[in-house]
Amino acid sequence: MKTAIKPRLGTRGKPEESRAAILQAAVREFADHGTAGARTDAIARSAGVNKALLYYYFRDKDALYGAVLDQAFSGLRDTVLSALAGEASPSSRIMAYAGAYFDYIAANPLYPRLVQREMMRAGRGQSAHIHHIVKDYFRPVYNRLTEVIAEGIGAGEFRPVDPLHFIPSMIAIIVFYFTGAPVMQIMTRSNPLLPERVAERREAVLDFISAALFRHAEAAKGERK
Repeated sequence: MKTAIKPRLGTRGKPEESRAAILQAAVREFADHGTAGARTDAIARSAGVNKALLYYYFRDKDALYGAVLDQAFSGLRDTVLSALAGEASPSSRIMAYAGAYFDYIAANPLYPRLVQREMMRAGRGQSAHIHHIVKDYFRPVYNRLTEVIAEGIGAGEFRPVDPLHFIPSMIAIIVFYFTGAPVMQIMTRSNPLLPERVAERREAVLDFISAALFRHAEAAKGERK
């Protein structure tokens, strides 16, 4: 009786595993070097596949970069829209959103660097992906957040804030901690990405958002629990 031979990761025999390994390696390469500086041979080597297999799954470097962006943004969109769904109070949904967003970024700390690089490319008119990102990922979340904020204002739970300004501020306070971590490590001489420090930051973020948005301080404390 012959023993079945398991296909190696670097072959076409394990398509899902190979593709996932390539994407994981590509996240770091693009985050560290951008699209211009990223090298597909480095990505293939880090993923443990041959370069021909990388091009089997992704026709070129830009297609691979687009897939990395789709993975990052679709995961974030699905995570936070789930947090905003349901029949809970607007206060509970906003806190669930902020916590889910923070946890997603904490679990994927390289993603903010990818986003930052893509925003810079868009500012120079060099992004081929920005319209797709806005249409499919940013706008659905922004629209839902706007609805929940309006609902909370109408119910008297929230101060009358302008979503156009409040939503970017809320996102910034979540994301900047991770993009600024290297600088914070130099300033404080400690690693801001240690689990206990991230947990402290999460609590501080939720406290800040609730204090800025909620009308009643005691209600804000209850929603953070």
